[in-house]
Amino acid sequence: MEVKIGVQHAPREISLESPQSAEEVERAVSDALAGRAELLSLTDEHGRRVLVPADRLAYVEIGEPAVRKVGFGAL
Repeated sequence: MEVKIGVQHAPREISLESPQSAEEVERAVSDALAGRAELLSLTDEHGRRVLVPADRLAYVEIGEPAVRKVGFGAL
């Protein structure tokens, strides 16, 4: 799942590929924005954790699941 996170007062967005489902990412964002969690915590496909203070979130964009392409030719 491709996730892009905009952080207030930061010139660039955070972009990561997460093995979490769209529902799991949305639940984590909702918990952070509702004040149930002080940090938005997501894990990327390499097992690294991304932590963003909830009060600094500008936006979160949840994309489509990543599809791995195999081979050299286009169909």
